[in-house]
Amino acid sequence: MQAYDPKAVRLPRFSPAAVRKVALVSVICYALLVVSGGAVRLTGSGLGCPDWPSCFQHHLTAVSSFHPIVEFTNRLVSAAVTLVSVAALGVAALRMPPRRDLTLLGAGLVAGIAAQIVLGGLVVLFKLNPYLVALHFVLTIVILADAIVLYNLSGSRPTRAEPVVGRDLVRLARLQLSTLTLVTVLGTVVTGAGPHAGGPGAKRIPIAFRDIAEVHSTVALFLIGLTLASQFAFHHANAPQVVLRRGRLFIEVMALQGALGYLQYFLHDAAWVVEFHLAGATTLWITGIGFYLSLYRHPLEANSGAVASGPTGAAALGT
Repeated sequence: MQAYDPKAVRLPRFSPAAVRKVALVSVICYALLVVSGGAVRLTGSGLGCPDWPSCFQHHLTAVSSFHPIVEFTNRLVSAAVTLVSVAALGVAALRMPPRRDLTLLGAGLVAGIAAQIVLGGLVVLFKLNPYLVALHFVLTIVILADAIVLYNLSGSRPTRAEPVVGRDLVRLARLQLSTLTLVTVLGTVVTGAGPHAGGPGAKRIPIAFRDIAEVHSTVALFLIGLTLASQFAFHHANAPQVVLRRGRLFIEVMALQGALGYLQYFLHDAAWVVEFHLAGATTLWITGIGFYLSLYRHPLEANSGAVASGPTGAAALGT
């Protein structure tokens, strides 16, 4: 019998371009997860599958009625996102040449979706507790941010990031993202106090809906003003075109999101407007992180499949 030769079994290796493509798919999938999760809540289908991990009692699939199908569809999206996250980790770990930072980002996707699955089960078991539902959404945004960074860095060389603008402007951009984080968290509180509980009998956050909506809109208006002022500062400092272009896109999406927010308020939290508002929040995070990453220079890999953006050579989502 021929002896087993461990050297004969070799793991596949993936190019930087392959890692970048899988990372892009992960960004798209997590964005879809936000939208499908919002649809579950806005249609009152949060307990369409009252059990976990099965849908109903010992049945894995949903029965043929509206609410169970909506909830089960969201679970299918979660399953697809899980597979994509595992694939992202696999191709990042087997990338040639290897990159430890990309492997860690891929591991972050897997850890994040695992936490999401557990948290989703707790949401069902605790009958749509509004605090758990809010945390569920925020965690999705965090994992989405991880996927965006993975996509942006997957085509670059493992060199130390060099800022292409002054230190004060970098701090200003960080303040923008910090304020966006606060706006997002307040938005989840608004939804938790509003009429869309996700299912009959679900508890709400005990705070006046009008009051928290006004706080949310006030902070959002501050963010818009801060971003407009930041754009003037970046223009005055002669920031690279890629920074200015992504900054403009950031403020444009922000303005559209603000308009949707006021429309949502005046239409008394109409479900279809809330769904568009959720999609807008996801888009805002994608453009915001892309804008921030454009403040740093990362030399491109020769076979990454990325296209250089402006004089900095930065490659990021939104180019």
